[in-house]
Amino acid sequence: MTLTVGFLGAGNIAHYHARLLRHCRDEFTWASVYDPDPQRAEAFAAEHGASVAAGAEQVVEASDVVYVVTWTSEHLPLVRMVAEAGRALFCEKPLGRDLAEAADVVAAVTGAGIVNQVGLVLRRSPLFWLARSVLADPRSGAPMSVVFRDDQHLPVRGLYRSTWRADRDKAGSGVLLEHSIHDVDLLEWLLGPIRTVSCSTSYFHGIEGIEDVAVARFGFDNGAEGSLVTIWHDLDGRISNRHVEVFCEGGYGSLEGEWSGSFRRQFGADPRPEVLEGEAMLGAAASVSPLAGEWPDPAFVAAVRQGGGAWPSVTDALRPHVIVDACYRSAARAGQPVAVDLPDADLTRAP
Repeated sequence: MTLTVGFLGAGNIAHYHARLLRHCRDEFTWASVYDPDPQRAEAFAAEHGASVAAGAEQVVEASDVVYVVTWTSEHLPLVRMVAEAGRALFCEKPLGRDLAEAADVVAAVTGAGIVNQVGLVLRRSPLFWLARSVLADPRSGAPMSVVFRDDQHLPVRGLYRSTWRADRDKAGSGVLLEHSIHDVDLLEWLLGPIRTVSCSTSYFHGIEGIEDVAVARFGFDNGAEGSLVTIWHDLDGRISNRHVEVFCEGGYGSLEGEWSGSFRRQFGADPRPEVLEGEAMLGAAASVSPLAGEWPDPAFVAAVRQGGGAWPSVTDALRPHVIVDACYRSAARAGQPVAVDLPDADLTRAP
């Protein structure tokens, strides 16, 4: 079965997913692409071989699989359209501008019973799988702390080629929701449920409703403590960077990068950390899990062809919205701690 794939949105992230789809090019054909900016749609079509549609309805009608890769405020109405048509869905993160919109997205998708996947792509990162392996290693003992720093140039220019992230009506809020929902998802995927949060935010660029710094502290259900510092700055040479350290009673791991980069690990009486880079890092990650380094878009296409099993799903993606919402509520109360309900599901699961 050859699938037809359509895109709603033709910005930077749409190009990212379209390029990854080249890894499974024999398994699908392009339906069409729609973007409210005709020049963006034409540029996408020229690069990837799709045709340009006159509207979102035409894309959905012509497609077996629909990518919703628009600004955040359009996710809910477009997801509803895709769900009502019974098409398979790939939706970018965040699901919505706030927790209520995200919950409505989940309700629409689960109610329709369609195959779906969300763009929390770092769950397949080789570096983060190595971090998981340190936490799971019996030599490590109990997890004690995680330190997470994420910095990125303000995404309203440069490679993003768009300004919508400076519009609260389209984005919902700033760096914590739009960018670091990845980080919040990874924190629980690595260490399990977060029980309490305390957060503060800053607005150095003076964009109404769009925070460019967030500092959060997390208390995990297993007793570990964690911190997240996330920043949008004006250093164009630092496009997107993550530095993470995990400390256990007898184990340590640190990563510098996102998908590629360096990883360090050390256990017990080891005199110095083992440093993994390049092919050695990728090989070590592959030995941990076949999902480490797996391209998310070919995996999604394979799941659609098989009739299910795509991961992470919209249901998985709702939990980081719960945590981000708690962070914003804490920030609105001058950083007072906010309790977070514990989930029913295992947040560290993998398919």
